[in-house]
Amino acid sequence: MALEFERPIIELENRIKELEAYAAEKGLDLSDEIALLKEKLERVQREVFEGLSRWQRVQLARAPGRPTTLDVLERVFEGFVELHGDRAFADDPAVVGGLAYLEGRPVVVAGHQKGRNTKENIQRNFGMPHPEGYRKAMRMMDLADRFGRPFIALIDTPGAYPGVSAEERGQAWVIAQSIQRMARLRVPAVAVILGEGGSGGALAIGVGNRVLVMENAWYSVISPESCAAILWRDAKEAPKAAEALKLTAKDLLELGVVDRVIPEPGGGAHRNPEGALANLKAALLEALGELERLGPDELVRDRYERFRRQGVFQEVNVS
Repeated sequence: MALEFERPIIELENRIKELEAYAAEKGLDLSDEIALLKEKLERVQREVFEGLSRWQRVQLARAPGRPTTLDVLERVFEGFVELHGDRAFADDPAVVGGLAYLEGRPVVVAGHQKGRNTKENIQRNFGMPHPEGYRKAMRMMDLADRFGRPFIALIDTPGAYPGVSAEERGQAWVIAQSIQRMARLRVPAVAVILGEGGSGGALAIGVGNRVLVMENAWYSVISPESCAAILWRDAKEAPKAAEALKLTAKDLLELGVVDRVIPEPGGGAHRNPEGALANLKAALLEALGELERLGPDELVRDRYERFRRQGVFQEVNVS
């Protein structure tokens, strides 16, 4: 499904394909006409994506075909071995985790997992974890500390599951425990916001020494729809809420919430997953290279100081 603002791009792409097919079928040389259309496509694509609103970037973060945690584990890491269950209640498919290698470096990975279609989304609860999902993530953190492996968190959730069953099993308490456990890691910790980063459900595995964000991802205390429903009693005001929340990658970098924006190829990660994942891999290797020079105590202190800097402000007397 194409997003509304992508339609001019898709129409041009289809025209180019049709012209190429026609030229091949009839044995004609239409290279000049095709080249002109490709130039126009590049120009239109650049204009569209340079002028996106915050709400449009939220839509890109949710676009079908955008790489999920399992896609990253398959194409960025090697030798991934998935570990299941929280050893307390159940296995939560909304969180996947296990052991892997990154360019030969052993790491531990945990991340939110959405489905690629409706059936998988129902199975994965649309990437909204229950408490057992966060307990599974904490298992991965324990393993990282025990074996001295860097911990990598992949964030892509609209938020933790808010249902009665999750609350009965201590959802808020488990999220707080997960934040606390990640803050105490004595190994390098890198968090990457792949798509959606909603509220405490994202922050639960977001306490990294370095927090990276994909160019068209978002990260906020609340989703635009929920914010609009609270402030204006109308979820249709989500575009207005997105502007007020300042939740895009550019905003997050300016506010000091993230340390680096990972560029996406023209058209977004959903249109060129391989290119986006190559950029993600390079960013992970660079972040780990920086952090592996620090000892365990330095890593804990670095993480503490990073989050203490957030929210600092200065009062200016303008009288």
